[in-house]
Amino acid sequence: MMAAVAALAAAAVVCVIALAFALYAGLRDLIGPAWSAAAVAGAAAFVALILAFVLTRKAKPKPVRGDGKNLSAQLVELARERPLVAAGAVAAALAVVVRNPRILTAVVGAAFASRPRTPPKR
Repeated sequence: MMAAVAALAAAAVVCVIALAFALYAGLRDLIGPAWSAAAVAGAAAFVALILAFVLTRKAKPKPVRGDGKNLSAQLVELARERPLVAAGAVAAALAVVVRNPRILTAVVGAAFASRPRTPPKR
């Protein structure tokens, strides 16, 4: 069964690559090599966007345990109710972070810091 699934996945990859090459070859003489490569990338991004939309529409997140009044839930609710206020808050936070080198260093350090590894459970 695993071999069959792997063979189907490999066949799908070969088909996608062949279609991308055919699209590139068909457009190369019309719009040039750079723009035809951009068209292939755009087509791939469009297909990925459609797949992501279809898959996320079916996903149903599990409800969070507790009262639902935690900070992240309140922030998400605020962003849904007032998107302009949320965008302004994000812009203000970014302005503070960019203008203060200590905060910027802390944010960048936290983003790239490695997490301590825990030994595997046996």
